[in-house]
Amino acid sequence: MSGVLRFAIFGTESTGKTRLAERLAEHFGEPWAPEFVREFWEQRAGRIVAADLEAIARGQIAAEEAAAARARRAVFCDTELLACTLWNDCLFPGACPPWVRIEAERRAKHYALYLLCDADVPFAADPQRCFPDAPARERARERWRAALVSRALPRVEIRGPWPERERTAIAAVERALAAAAARARP
Repeated sequence: MSGVLRFAIFGTESTGKTRLAERLAEHFGEPWAPEFVREFWEQRAGRIVAADLEAIARGQIAAEEAAAARARRAVFCDTELLACTLWNDCLFPGACPPWVRIEAERRAKHYALYLLCDADVPFAADPQRCFPDAPARERARERWRAALVSRALPRVEIRGPWPERERTAIAAVERALAAAAARARP
């Protein structure tokens, strides 16, 4: 993985991850990596099967690496491989290829920070989404949070109205970039 800082925009569906990734990229003048499965889903007319999980994982990695190759200091990832494994387990229990889990665990250690988006915003209907009701959204939110906590991955929780979410994320990224710059000084 390249020397740029990687920021994972993480959380369950309909929590503003794409909007936040785009906004952070714009604010910092750095690239962002889109969520590959959205494009894959659209190309397949909304049909994904367990046999597609390997291609989705490879596409997510490729999207992130392409964005990282264009970065100077940071890349913002609208999801990442650990999230792919969580979705695999939700939608296709037992079907996640073992190499995807291994690679997700390896890659997770290389993110400077996970920006964990809370599900405290209104649900936006979309044919790709699975958890429209509040109890299901809360269970999914807790599952995503537990994935980070159990691995002791660095995270900042992003919640509240959009301006607050954006301010919190920008401040967290600024702190991470400043810390990395301080470590790089002789």
